[in-house]
Amino acid sequence: MTIPYYDAAAIERLLPPRRAIEAIEDALRAGLDPAAGVSRTSMALPAGELLLMPAASATHAGVKVVTVADRGSPRVNAVYVLFDGGTLRPAALFDGAALTTLRTPAVSIAAVRPFLKPRLDAVVFGAGPQGLGHRAALEAVAELGTVDIARRGTGVPASIATADVIVCATTAREPLFDSARVKDDAVVIAIGSHEPDAREVDGALCHRATVIVEDVATALRECGDVIMAGLRADELVTMSRPRKNKDGPVLFKGSGMAWQDLVVAQAVLRADEGAHPVGA
Repeated sequence: MTIPYYDAAAIERLLPPRRAIEAIEDALRAGLDPAAGVSRTSMALPAGELLLMPAASATHAGVKVVTVADRGSPRVNAVYVLFDGGTLRPAALFDGAALTTLRTPAVSIAAVRPFLKPRLDAVVFGAGPQGLGHRAALEAVAELGTVDIARRGTGVPASIATADVIVCATTAREPLFDSARVKDDAVVIAIGSHEPDAREVDGALCHRATVIVEDVATALRECGDVIMAGLRADELVTMSRPRKNKDGPVLFKGSGMAWQDLVVAQAVLRADEGAHPVGA
């Protein structure tokens, strides 16, 4: 049996950012419950960490296997294995890092899309794959004006005071900027960490903003931005039903969940099957 493998180029070709966003939105509208998934598991390795992220749907099961190296580049490597839900035979393999680079921005934009303006000025902290991926995802749903990319060591752009969207896609463990500079109608996206003792935004922003998360229990377990701000469960809004619960900015804090990889992997497979139907 030959198992198809989707590398980064194939994933990018088959599922552009807008379609990945729509896949996440469609799954949530169809009733997918992020709270029903299982949490990631991890194992310490001599040179870093091994993570497992399994998920299942009505048609497939899948697992992302991730390694995070203590040093070197790239530090994060991954493979995704998709199984047929009926036979439980392997259906496809994916470049896990490329899948993550696509799905994380798709989740972020799906979470905040109701609050985005048609034209956006943005500041993006992080010039790596996630920073660039979020820029591409924003461009898929809105007209972009000025986009300032803040790289490590370059400081905070002055444009943060006028930015409509601020993306935090870094490995920072302390807040990247003073949130007093963020305007009241801004949207902030923070996706750099799934650790309870690391954060990219300060507690003041968390208390001032409507805080949207993938799942409340996951956020209170993994999201340092939320945990270190001392937010309670009843102060959080889930992305399944995004709404503002106070005046001020909107903050989406994402940590990444296994269901997201499965949704996007299935969408890639469907796109390929549509491009190459059986018998064609």
